Amino acid sequence: MRDVVLPDPTLPENSPSARARRAALTIMAAAAVVLLPTACDYAIATPTTDGGGYGQGAGEGYGQGGGGHSGHAGGSTSTIQTVPAGNTQELEPTSAQETPAEDGATEETTAAEETTSAQETTAAEETTDTTTTSETTTESAAPAPAPPAAGLEILGDDCTTSELEPHTGFQDAPRCVAIAFGEVAAAAQSPSLLITDAPQTVAAGEEFTLEVSTRNLVRDRFLGAAAGGYYRESSFLTDEGIQRGHFHTACRMLDSVDVAPDAEPAPAFFLATQDNGGGAEPDVVTVPVNPMPGPGTAQCAVWAGDGSHRIPMMQRANQTPAMDVVRIVVE
Repeated sequence: MRDVVLPDPTLPENSPSARARRAALTIMAAAAVVLLPTACDYAIATPTTDGGGYGQGAGEGYGQGGGGHSGHAGGSTSTIQTVPAGNTQELEPTSAQETPAEDGATEETTAAEETTSAQETTAAEETTDTTTTSETTTESAAPAPAPPAAGLEILGDDCTTSELEPHTGFQDAPRCVAIAFGEVAAAAQSPSLLITDAPQTVAAGEEFTLEVSTRNLVRDRFLGAAAGGYYRESSFLTDEGIQRGHFHTACRMLDSVDVAPDAEPAPAFFLATQDNGGGAEPDVVTVPVNPMPGPGTAQCAVWAGDGSHRIPMMQRANQTPAMDVVRIVVE
Protein backbone atom coordinates (compact mmCIF):
# COMPACT_ATOMS: atom_id res chain seq x y z
CA MET A 1 0.00 0.00 0.00
CA ARG A 2 1.34 3.37 -1.06
CA ASP A 3 1.80 6.16 1.46
CA VAL A 4 -0.49 9.15 1.05
CA VAL A 5 1.49 12.40 0.84
CA LEU A 6 -0.39 15.37 2.19
CA PRO A 7 0.39 18.91 0.92
CA ASP A 8 2.71 20.88 3.10
CA PRO A 9 0.60 23.68 4.62
CA THR A 10 3.71 25.78 5.15
CA LEU A 11 4.29 26.22 1.41
CA PRO A 12 2.81 29.39 -0.21
CA GLU A 13 1.08 27.47 -3.02
CA ASN A 14 -0.79 25.38 -0.43
CA SER A 15 -2.05 28.31 1.56
CA PRO A 16 -5.88 28.81 1.86
CA SER A 17 -5.76 31.90 -0.38
CA ALA A 18 -3.95 30.00 -3.16
CA ARG A 19 -6.45 27.17 -3.01
CA ALA A 20 -9.28 29.71 -3.26
CA ARG A 21 -7.72 31.23 -6.43
CA ARG A 22 -7.39 27.77 -8.04
CA ALA A 23 -11.04 27.07 -7.23
CA ALA A 24 -12.07 30.37 -8.80
CA LEU A 25 -10.07 29.59 -11.97
CA THR A 26 -11.73 26.17 -12.19
CA ILE A 27 -15.18 27.81 -11.95
CA MET A 28 -14.21 30.33 -14.66
CA ALA A 29 -13.11 27.53 -17.01
CA ALA A 30 -16.40 25.74 -16.51
CA ALA A 31 -18.28 28.99 -17.19
CA ALA A 32 -16.30 29.47 -20.41
CA VAL A 33 -17.39 26.01 -21.59
CA VAL A 34 -21.01 26.88 -20.83
CA LEU A 35 -20.68 30.15 -22.71
CA LEU A 36 -19.52 28.51 -25.98
CA PRO A 37 -22.36 28.46 -28.52
CA THR A 38 -23.21 25.35 -30.50
CA ALA A 39 -22.22 25.06 -34.15
CA CYS A 40 -25.55 26.38 -35.44
CA ASP A 41 -25.27 29.48 -33.24
CA TYR A 42 -22.33 30.68 -35.32
CA ALA A 43 -22.69 33.11 -38.20
CA ILE A 44 -20.65 31.55 -40.99
CA ALA A 45 -19.31 33.77 -43.76
CA THR A 46 -18.57 31.35 -46.58
CA PRO A 47 -17.54 32.79 -49.96
CA THR A 48 -18.24 29.89 -52.31
CA THR A 49 -15.93 29.08 -55.17
CA ASP A 50 -18.79 28.83 -57.67
CA GLY A 51 -19.70 32.50 -57.38
CA GLY A 52 -22.51 32.01 -54.87
CA GLY A 53 -23.37 34.32 -51.99
CA TYR A 54 -22.48 34.10 -48.35
CA GLY A 55 -24.06 31.47 -46.14
CA GLN A 56 -25.51 32.30 -42.74
CA GLY A 57 -25.38 29.60 -40.10
CA ALA A 58 -27.67 31.25 -37.57
CA GLY A 59 -30.69 33.18 -38.76
CA GLU A 60 -31.55 33.78 -42.43
CA GLY A 61 -29.71 32.00 -45.22
CA TYR A 62 -27.94 33.91 -48.01
CA GLY A 63 -26.11 31.10 -49.77
CA GLN A 64 -26.91 27.57 -50.89
CA GLY A 65 -29.34 25.59 -48.81
CA GLY A 66 -32.50 26.80 -47.13
CA GLY A 67 -33.60 27.94 -43.69
CA GLY A 68 -31.37 28.94 -40.82
CA HIS A 69 -28.73 26.29 -41.57
CA SER A 70 -27.83 27.33 -45.10
CA GLY A 71 -24.31 28.07 -43.93
CA HIS A 72 -23.87 24.30 -43.62
CA ALA A 73 -24.78 23.67 -47.24
CA GLY A 74 -22.60 21.39 -49.31
CA GLY A 75 -20.19 22.39 -52.03
CA SER A 76 -16.58 23.50 -52.15
CA THR A 77 -15.75 26.58 -50.11
CA SER A 78 -12.72 28.65 -49.22
CA THR A 79 -11.67 30.74 -46.21
CA ILE A 80 -14.43 29.91 -43.73
CA GLN A 81 -14.63 32.25 -40.78
CA THR A 82 -16.79 31.56 -37.74
CA VAL A 83 -17.96 34.44 -35.61
CA PRO A 84 -19.79 33.83 -32.31
CA ALA A 85 -23.34 35.00 -32.88
CA GLY A 86 -24.33 35.12 -29.21
CA ASN A 87 -24.43 33.24 -25.94
CA THR A 88 -26.79 30.38 -25.31
CA GLN A 89 -27.49 31.80 -21.85
CA GLU A 90 -26.63 34.90 -19.90
CA LEU A 91 -24.19 34.58 -17.00
CA GLU A 92 -23.09 37.38 -14.75
CA PRO A 93 -19.32 37.80 -14.19
CA THR A 94 -18.09 36.03 -11.08
CA SER A 95 -14.92 38.04 -10.76
CA ALA A 96 -12.98 40.89 -12.31
CA GLN A 97 -10.68 38.35 -13.98
CA GLU A 98 -13.43 37.57 -16.60
CA THR A 99 -13.32 41.11 -17.99
CA PRO A 100 -10.08 40.69 -19.99
CA ALA A 101 -11.49 37.52 -21.55
CA GLU A 102 -14.63 39.42 -22.58
CA ASP A 103 -12.52 42.21 -24.03
CA GLY A 104 -10.56 39.68 -26.05
CA ALA A 105 -13.75 38.13 -27.35
CA THR A 106 -15.03 41.57 -28.29
CA GLU A 107 -11.84 42.34 -30.17
CA GLU A 108 -12.00 38.95 -31.93
CA THR A 109 -15.62 39.51 -32.86
CA THR A 110 -14.93 43.02 -34.16
CA ALA A 111 -12.02 41.87 -36.29
CA ALA A 112 -14.00 38.97 -37.67
CA GLU A 113 -16.98 41.20 -38.40
CA GLU A 114 -14.75 43.66 -40.20
CA THR A 115 -13.23 40.84 -42.25
CA THR A 116 -16.66 39.42 -43.04
CA SER A 117 -17.99 42.87 -43.95
CA ALA A 118 -15.03 43.45 -46.24
CA GLN A 119 -15.56 40.07 -47.90
CA GLU A 120 -19.26 40.75 -48.33
CA THR A 121 -18.52 44.19 -49.78
CA THR A 122 -16.03 42.72 -52.23
CA ALA A 123 -18.48 40.00 -53.25
CA ALA A 124 -21.24 42.57 -53.67
CA GLU A 125 -18.99 44.74 -55.80
CA GLU A 126 -17.99 41.76 -57.92
CA THR A 127 -21.64 40.78 -58.33
CA THR A 128 -22.54 44.35 -59.28
CA ASP A 129 -19.75 44.47 -61.84
CA THR A 130 -20.85 41.13 -63.29
CA THR A 131 -24.47 42.25 -63.42
CA THR A 132 -23.52 45.52 -65.07
CA THR A 133 -21.47 43.70 -67.67
CA SER A 134 -24.32 41.27 -68.32
CA GLU A 135 -26.82 44.10 -68.64
CA THR A 136 -24.50 45.97 -71.00
CA THR A 137 -24.10 42.86 -73.15
CA THR A 138 -27.85 42.26 -73.22
CA GLU A 139 -28.60 45.86 -74.08
CA SER A 140 -26.08 45.89 -76.88
CA ALA A 141 -27.50 42.67 -78.33
CA ALA A 142 -31.14 43.84 -78.22
CA PRO A 143 -32.41 45.79 -81.23
CA ALA A 144 -32.88 49.48 -80.65
CA PRO A 145 -36.53 50.60 -80.52
CA ALA A 146 -37.82 52.64 -83.42
CA PRO A 147 -37.65 56.36 -82.66
CA PRO A 148 -41.01 58.16 -82.65
CA ALA A 149 -41.83 60.31 -85.65
CA ALA A 150 -41.13 63.99 -85.19
CA GLY A 151 -44.07 65.87 -83.74
CA LEU A 152 -46.06 62.75 -82.73
CA GLU A 153 -47.12 62.08 -79.17
CA ILE A 154 -48.15 58.45 -78.75
CA LEU A 155 -50.41 57.26 -75.95
CA GLY A 156 -48.22 54.21 -75.42
CA ASP A 157 -46.81 51.15 -77.12
CA ASP A 158 -47.41 48.45 -74.50
CA CYS A 159 -49.72 47.64 -71.59
CA THR A 160 -47.58 49.01 -68.75
CA THR A 161 -49.83 52.03 -68.21
CA SER A 162 -53.13 50.28 -68.98
CA GLU A 163 -55.60 49.76 -66.17
CA LEU A 164 -57.20 46.80 -67.98
CA GLU A 165 -56.60 43.14 -67.25
CA PRO A 166 -54.08 41.47 -69.57
CA HIS A 167 -55.45 39.55 -72.54
CA THR A 168 -54.97 35.80 -72.13
CA GLY A 169 -55.71 34.47 -75.61
CA PHE A 170 -59.41 33.91 -75.03
CA GLN A 171 -62.25 36.01 -76.41
CA ASP A 172 -62.58 38.27 -73.35
CA ALA A 173 -62.76 42.06 -73.30
CA PRO A 174 -62.06 44.74 -72.36
CA ARG A 175 -58.45 43.58 -72.03
CA CYS A 176 -55.00 44.86 -72.99
CA VAL A 177 -53.13 42.79 -75.59
CA ALA A 178 -49.39 42.88 -74.98
CA ILE A 179 -48.43 40.55 -77.84
CA ALA A 180 -46.18 42.24 -80.41
CA PHE A 181 -47.66 42.93 -83.86
CA GLY A 182 -44.96 40.85 -85.50
CA GLU A 183 -43.91 40.71 -89.14
CA VAL A 184 -45.39 42.74 -91.99
CA ALA A 185 -44.98 41.86 -95.66
CA ALA A 186 -43.64 44.21 -98.30
CA ALA A 187 -46.28 46.07 -100.30
CA ALA A 188 -45.78 43.89 -103.36
CA GLN A 189 -46.39 40.80 -101.22
CA SER A 190 -49.23 42.07 -99.05
CA PRO A 191 -52.20 39.68 -98.83
CA SER A 192 -55.29 40.49 -100.89
CA LEU A 193 -58.71 38.86 -101.12
CA LEU A 194 -61.79 39.06 -103.34
CA ILE A 195 -65.24 37.42 -103.43
CA THR A 196 -65.34 36.36 -107.07
CA ASP A 197 -68.80 34.79 -107.13
CA ALA A 198 -71.87 35.11 -104.90
CA PRO A 199 -75.64 34.82 -105.47
CA GLN A 200 -77.69 38.00 -105.58
CA THR A 201 -80.75 36.30 -104.14
CA VAL A 202 -81.30 33.17 -102.06
CA ALA A 203 -84.36 31.66 -100.39
CA ALA A 204 -84.59 31.53 -96.60
CA GLY A 205 -83.45 28.10 -95.48
CA GLU A 206 -81.44 27.54 -98.66
CA GLU A 207 -77.73 26.73 -98.65
CA PHE A 208 -75.45 28.60 -101.04
CA THR A 209 -71.75 29.05 -101.80
CA LEU A 210 -69.24 31.87 -102.12
CA GLU A 211 -66.15 31.80 -104.32
CA VAL A 212 -63.17 33.44 -102.64
CA SER A 213 -59.79 34.20 -104.20
CA THR A 214 -56.71 34.98 -102.11
CA ARG A 215 -53.23 36.18 -103.11
CA ASN A 216 -50.05 36.32 -101.04
CA LEU A 217 -51.64 34.30 -98.25
CA VAL A 218 -50.41 30.87 -97.17
CA ARG A 219 -53.40 29.33 -95.43
CA ASP A 220 -51.48 27.11 -93.03
CA ARG A 221 -51.78 28.84 -89.66
CA PHE A 222 -54.82 28.91 -87.39
CA LEU A 223 -54.86 29.04 -83.57
CA GLY A 224 -58.25 28.10 -82.16
CA ALA A 225 -59.82 31.07 -80.38
CA ALA A 226 -61.77 28.78 -78.05
CA ALA A 227 -58.48 27.14 -77.08
CA GLY A 228 -56.82 30.43 -76.10
CA GLY A 229 -55.19 31.28 -79.43
CA TYR A 230 -57.00 34.57 -80.04
CA TYR A 231 -54.55 37.51 -80.33
CA ARG A 232 -52.02 35.19 -78.71
CA GLU A 233 -49.36 34.98 -81.43
CA SER A 234 -47.45 37.58 -83.38
CA SER A 235 -47.69 37.79 -87.18
CA PHE A 236 -45.16 35.72 -89.12
CA LEU A 237 -44.14 35.46 -92.78
CA THR A 238 -42.76 32.53 -94.74
CA ASP A 239 -39.14 32.50 -95.84
CA GLU A 240 -40.35 34.02 -99.11
CA GLY A 241 -42.00 36.93 -97.28
CA ILE A 242 -45.61 35.70 -97.66
CA GLN A 243 -48.15 36.11 -94.86
CA ARG A 244 -49.00 32.94 -92.93
CA GLY A 245 -52.58 32.57 -91.70
CA HIS A 246 -56.09 31.76 -92.96
CA PHE A 247 -59.30 33.59 -93.86
CA HIS A 248 -62.73 34.00 -92.27
CA THR A 249 -66.23 34.06 -93.76
CA ALA A 250 -69.23 35.44 -91.86
CA CYS A 251 -72.84 36.25 -92.87
CA ARG A 252 -75.25 38.27 -90.72
CA MET A 253 -78.74 39.59 -91.25
CA LEU A 254 -78.96 43.42 -91.32
CA ASP A 255 -81.72 45.15 -89.39
CA SER A 256 -81.25 48.27 -91.53
CA VAL A 257 -79.26 49.32 -94.59
CA ASP A 258 -79.29 52.97 -93.51
CA VAL A 259 -77.18 52.81 -90.31
CA ALA A 260 -74.20 50.81 -89.14
CA PRO A 261 -75.25 47.52 -87.53
CA ASP A 262 -74.68 46.41 -83.98
CA ALA A 263 -71.39 44.48 -83.90
CA GLU A 264 -72.07 42.42 -80.77
CA PRO A 265 -74.53 39.68 -81.89
CA ALA A 266 -73.04 36.47 -83.29
CA PRO A 267 -73.48 36.13 -87.08
CA ALA A 268 -75.86 33.65 -88.66
CA PHE A 269 -72.86 31.91 -90.23
CA PHE A 270 -69.12 31.85 -89.53
CA LEU A 271 -66.29 29.71 -90.91
CA ALA A 272 -62.49 29.89 -90.78
CA THR A 273 -60.63 28.37 -93.74
CA GLN A 274 -57.19 26.89 -93.10
CA ASP A 275 -56.72 24.32 -95.89
CA ASN A 276 -52.89 24.45 -96.21
CA GLY A 277 -53.31 25.99 -99.64
CA GLY A 278 -52.58 29.44 -101.01
CA GLY A 279 -49.32 31.21 -101.68
CA ALA A 280 -47.95 34.07 -103.75
CA GLU A 281 -50.17 33.27 -106.73
CA PRO A 282 -53.96 33.75 -106.57
CA ASP A 283 -56.26 30.76 -106.18
CA VAL A 284 -59.98 30.22 -105.55
CA VAL A 285 -61.70 28.50 -102.64
CA THR A 286 -65.39 27.50 -102.58
CA VAL A 287 -66.98 28.26 -99.22
CA PRO A 288 -70.29 26.50 -98.41
CA VAL A 289 -72.66 28.74 -96.42
CA ASN A 290 -75.45 27.54 -94.15
CA PRO A 291 -79.04 28.80 -94.79
CA MET A 292 -80.02 32.26 -93.53
CA PRO A 293 -82.69 32.21 -90.82
CA GLY A 294 -85.30 34.36 -92.55
CA PRO A 295 -86.04 37.00 -95.21
CA GLY A 296 -84.13 40.27 -95.31
CA THR A 297 -80.69 41.44 -96.33
CA ALA A 298 -77.69 39.28 -95.56
CA GLN A 299 -74.22 40.82 -95.38
CA CYS A 300 -71.48 38.29 -96.11
CA ALA A 301 -67.91 39.35 -95.38
CA VAL A 302 -64.63 37.55 -96.02
CA TRP A 303 -61.32 38.71 -94.52
CA ALA A 304 -57.81 37.35 -94.19
CA GLY A 305 -56.29 36.64 -90.79
CA ASP A 306 -52.83 35.91 -89.49
CA GLY A 307 -52.28 32.90 -87.28
CA SER A 308 -53.98 34.65 -84.36
CA HIS A 309 -56.98 36.10 -86.27
CA ARG A 310 -55.88 39.69 -86.90
CA ILE A 311 -56.28 41.20 -90.36
CA PRO A 312 -52.72 41.19 -91.78
CA MET A 313 -50.78 44.41 -91.52
CA MET A 314 -49.74 46.38 -94.61
CA GLN A 315 -46.61 48.31 -95.47
CA ARG A 316 -48.52 51.50 -96.34
CA ALA A 317 -51.54 53.12 -94.77
CA ASN A 318 -53.29 53.59 -98.12
CA GLN A 319 -53.30 49.89 -99.03
CA THR A 320 -56.67 48.12 -99.01
CA PRO A 321 -56.90 45.37 -96.34
CA ALA A 322 -57.40 41.76 -97.47
CA MET A 323 -61.21 41.75 -97.18
CA ASP A 324 -64.40 41.87 -99.27
CA VAL A 325 -68.14 42.15 -98.60
CA VAL A 326 -71.32 41.38 -100.54
CA ARG A 327 -75.03 41.81 -99.75
CA ILE A 328 -77.50 39.08 -100.62
CA VAL A 329 -81.26 39.39 -100.66
CA VAL A 330 -82.90 36.62 -98.67
CA GLU A 331 -86.50 35.93 -99.76
